[in-house]
Amino acid sequence: MSKLVTIYGGSGFVGRYITRRMAKAGWRVRVAVRRPNEAMHVKPYGVPGQVEPVFCNIRDDASVAAVMAGADAVVNCVGVLNEVGKNTFTAVQSEGAGRIARIAAEGGVATLVHLSAIGADADGESDYARTKAEGEAAVLAAFPSAMILRPSVIFGTEDQFFNRFAAMTRLGPVLPIAAGGTKFQPIYVDDVAQAAVAGVLGQSEPGVYELGGPEVKTFSALMQDMLKVINRRRLVLPLPNFAAGLMAFSFDLAQSASFGLFTNSLLTRDQLKSLQSDNVVADTAKGISDLGIEPVSMGSVLPDYLWKFRPSGQYDELTKSARHLRGDA
Repeated sequence: MSKLVTIYGGSGFVGRYITRRMAKAGWRVRVAVRRPNEAMHVKPYGVPGQVEPVFCNIRDDASVAAVMAGADAVVNCVGVLNEVGKNTFTAVQSEGAGRIARIAAEGGVATLVHLSAIGADADGESDYARTKAEGEAAVLAAFPSAMILRPSVIFGTEDQFFNRFAAMTRLGPVLPIAAGGTKFQPIYVDDVAQAAVAGVLGQSEPGVYELGGPEVKTFSALMQDMLKVINRRRLVLPLPNFAAGLMAFSFDLAQSASFGLFTNSLLTRDQLKSLQSDNVVADTAKGISDLGIEPVSMGSVLPDYLWKFRPSGQYDELTKSARHLRGDA
């Protein structure tokens, strides 16, 4: 019988790519999620019955253990960018990560891969960074041979980075951003998945790996690159800290006042704190090259999914050509 991997958060942005690669490798894949009915898109990644979404609440020991039963390997992709209800940073990224690692160790699971983030820091300014660090510490305490992956900002078809800001360009001539000078090292989502699979298959050494792509750019420069891809002219306006702080406070207040009916997916005060630090691979860290992976560049991927934000969508190049023929440009 083929081996079984349980992937917590296996239907999410990064998780679905790991799920697809594990299914291609011939493994049975158990995708542990809060809403299995919303994760049916992962089933076609394998033959019938090979990939199965199952319910799991990572805040509960019994639930975590049930979906891990019989697994040869475990991957944890669960994380939150904004606290909503009981899914707080502590509950998910600290306690949840530790729970998965502890139960994996108790159950004799052979391999554990944990997805963290560059910037994880026990003394960090943001709750996000601190709980990521707490989660890493809990994982290594329970499962010392775990592989921990710390990616920079991740891009890909379903990302919430370039897609979000590209959508904002439809609202007006100005694109406001916070912390425009902060540096990022964007990494392609399937490169992250490839790194995780290398860990599951035992093709890499355990330890902490920081994952970044081939380019390091400021937030402002990334937005300029995005604008070129979507063929739009917008003023990229880095906001002063006080203005960005006021905006984040307003969005957080709206979420609280609406009792969760409005979810702040724009900018939180905690995210603003995280944005004050560069998000790049440390010089002394093990990186993606240590895994034998050559990272994909942004320029080779962004046009494949950001075309829908161009003025004429998929017909934008055709429209521009027609203008040239008419002498309009």
